[in-house]
Amino acid sequence: MRKPIIAGNWKMNKTIKKSVEFARELGETLNDCPDMEIVIFPPFTALYAVANVVRDTNILFGAQNMYFEPAGAYTGEVSPLMLADIGVHYVILGHSERREILGETDEIINLKMKAALNYRMKPILCVGEKIEEREKGKAEDVVHNQLVKDLHDISKDEMVKTVLAYEPLWAIGTGKTASPEDANKMHAFIRETIISLYDKRTASKVRIQYGGSVRPDNIDILMAQPEIDGALVGGASLDVESFAKIVRFKRSVLSFDDK
Repeated sequence: MRKPIIAGNWKMNKTIKKSVEFARELGETLNDCPDMEIVIFPPFTALYAVANVVRDTNILFGAQNMYFEPAGAYTGEVSPLMLADIGVHYVILGHSERREILGETDEIINLKMKAALNYRMKPILCVGEKIEEREKGKAEDVVHNQLVKDLHDISKDEMVKTVLAYEPLWAIGTGKTASPEDANKMHAFIRETIISLYDKRTASKVRIQYGGSVRPDNIDILMAQPEIDGALVGGASLDVESFAKIVRFKRSVLSFDDK
């Protein structure tokens, strides 16, 4: 059985004060969800302060990005050593905004994957296609190539510690969402790719999230799909009530024992 994981990516939002207030309220609101893995990703400026707030709650914290070197002349970057020093659990790598806006390549993402795992942090590796790639029937090719390159030389044991997030670029921050059936189909394809790169046992343990305009009104049907193990939430994670509703999605449609 794969434990559901709901993650909130705050992106470039919230001051330190607002982040601390939010994290404290969220911890009080979601203190009754022991069968769920909940992770929040504050901006770097608020990460240490938020870590101190949630440390004794059931909420984990992570970083939205990191560089692959532990130290050096890399102005503006944050290293895995720095993140490990404050107890970061997860780090988001390969997010479409990093790929598209900041030009990160699969080769760079692969180096970051290795660095995160080396410092005992769990990567959330994001993959996904653009709308024109989907319309040309190339969605699976794009995702397959990203996985092959991003996971190069990642061992089976390291793969099990990695969470994958399918984020179609055309659904991020647009209000559009892949249909539950289409999302599940791509998740199944991703799992088949992991089988081809590793084996069935490894693939069966890897959790795959869906990301792309996840909201309280669509989380139930998304999580009812057999291959979807969680959600990477953007805008809806910036409001306590909204994020809490997503975490408390209804599970009546599917038993997680069936996954």
